[in-house]
Amino acid sequence: MSGVPSATMQTHIKAVCEDLQSMLLAKNASYGNSVAEPLRVFSRATAEEGIQVRIDDKLSRLARGSEYPGDDTVIDLAGYLVLLLAMRRGAKP
Repeated sequence: MSGVPSATMQTHIKAVCEDLQSMLLAKNASYGNSVAEPLRVFSRATAEEGIQVRIDDKLSRLARGSEYPGDDTVIDLAGYLVLLLAMRRGAKP
């Protein structure tokens, strides 16, 4: 089986996780922690349910091949999955 050597793959995993962490922290600061503390103007869904809806939307776009130009749906999906895990670890307001 060919592929990326183990040491190189570990380097790539670390880089992807660091990039994802930076993006999530920056967005969380920019949006005022809205993922964990939604404004709730129209929706009464819990914060976790809101994340799950966003994940469904991203999966739908991937399945349909209808990504928005310039967006990276895979990175966004990974980010929402990390946010869901954080919520489940107790990062609730």
